[in-house]
Amino acid sequence: MVDVAVVGVGQTAFGELWEKSLRNLGVEAFTAALKDAGVDRAAVQALYVGNMAAGYMSSQEHLASLFADHCGLMPKPVVRCEAACASGSLALRQAWLSIKSGAYDIVAVLGAEKMTDVTASTAVAGLMAAGDAEWEGAIGLTFAGLYALMARAHMHAFGTTREQMALVSVNNHKNAMKNPYAQFHSAITVEDVLNAAPIAEPLGLLDCSPLSDGAACVILASDKVAKRFAKPVWVLGSGQGSASLGIAARASLTEMPSTHAAVADVWKQTGLHNKDVGILEVHDCFSINEIIALEDLGFCPKGAGGKFVENGGITISGEIPTNTAGGLKGIGHPVGASGVRQIIDVARQLRGDAVNQLNDVKRGLCLNVGGVGGTAIVHALGVERK
Repeated sequence: MVDVAVVGVGQTAFGELWEKSLRNLGVEAFTAALKDAGVDRAAVQALYVGNMAAGYMSSQEHLASLFADHCGLMPKPVVRCEAACASGSLALRQAWLSIKSGAYDIVAVLGAEKMTDVTASTAVAGLMAAGDAEWEGAIGLTFAGLYALMARAHMHAFGTTREQMALVSVNNHKNAMKNPYAQFHSAITVEDVLNAAPIAEPLGLLDCSPLSDGAACVILASDKVAKRFAKPVWVLGSGQGSASLGIAARASLTEMPSTHAAVADVWKQTGLHNKDVGILEVHDCFSINEIIALEDLGFCPKGAGGKFVENGGITISGEIPTNTAGGLKGIGHPVGASGVRQIIDVARQLRGDAVNQLNDVKRGLCLNVGGVGGTAIVHALGVERK
């Protein structure tokens, strides 16, 4: 079986980048990844693009042709992948599978999104297309509203507090302060989060990841090629799960069965488990989701996520350092790019050149969620091949 490694990474800044188009952002990240890998674009055999809403927010579909052209890859194959906010991780998973199948030896994975050239209300409506438009969106629900329902259910079932959720945002902002690519570089307090403008009770403005522009790219290589590189980071496993599009069909509002399925697949592939992981990236689109993710991935018991956060479990010096470069809340959330950016930040930690570098970390785990868990994708990375 072919093993696959990350051999190059690159990204743009994340934020309100009004001076750059979607194609500008994608080409910038792709070029940076090539430079980091030290390979020429001629060596790239295929490109997988993660994007959710270019047609809606940028009036641009057919991204395969767009990036084949502007990344200088014509006439090579380019594939666009969409799974809402998990689009970037879906692109990476498809690229990983393409190398494992023997089809290619070097491929690029590009996640890109442009979200701030439309009004906020237009962007929110576009994002809600990743939920159930007929049964949820039609009655006025937004993603903030859906996650607010999940937050209320978690608070009711387990006693999770607003302060515990606020600590998620506080930690992510703190971790983003030294990240040159992050949208936010300011510290916030629990009081700031609690006093922020309400969005969908109990979630306020500082419980929510922002609208962002940005792109991120990684270069993947097969084992026979990756051995030429000084510090390959191995993709040890890739798992994907699904759940109902709308949350009304779920047995529980306090967990995501798609995450359970995805991480179970990774553990089966790799023979690893939580105790073997030294760094974690989770999908903190809203503060409650980081708490739910910690539970669903098995880093704390069900219902104990809030207390785990309160006790410092996710901090740089905690039991499982989480979102060490700032997460979606601190770095920003250009939805198609976030899953690829997560891989970059874990890969940099494993290579030893990260923001907030940890000591002697050997393996990491990434969870990227689409919608309210209709799709979940988990990747395990390591400094050594399994």
